[in-house]
Amino acid sequence: MNTQDFTTTILVDQTPKEAFDAFNNVRGWWSQEIEGSTSMLNSDFNYHYNDSHLCTIKITEFKPPQKVVWLMTNNYFNFTEDKKELTGTKIIFETRQKDKKTEVTFTHEGLVPNLECFDICSNAWSQYVQQSLYNLITTGKGSPTLKEG
Repeated sequence: MNTQDFTTTILVDQTPKEAFDAFNNVRGWWSQEIEGSTSMLNSDFNYHYNDSHLCTIKITEFKPPQKVVWLMTNNYFNFTEDKKELTGTKIIFETRQKDKKTEVTFTHEGLVPNLECFDICSNAWSQYVQQSLYNLITTGKGSPTLKEG
């Protein structure tokens, strides 16, 4: 992992298993515009936001309740010069016990400051992880992007 990769961490009172189950409930904290399985090794799922962001993600590691790795096998942005920016990057969720709490670390390996999408993507991930995922873990209700229409 490059030290410039985007990373954010939350600390919750819930168990690592509860946190693990929540971040694998992708429709509950990121977006309801997800097609495919989000909680099984080697499965692929698709995400889209309007016509501005479309991607396909493959789950390449699934180790309950410690770690999940997503590989962005295909990515399209309509707002960057390199329309495929972020293709081949990894999104990593890790849990660890810290005192009597659970630390959840989110890292987007390859999302680095020199990319055109860095500001937009890092701000979006911060909001989704720090607020929506945090709330899903702690209250059972996240605030994902709703289905279009």
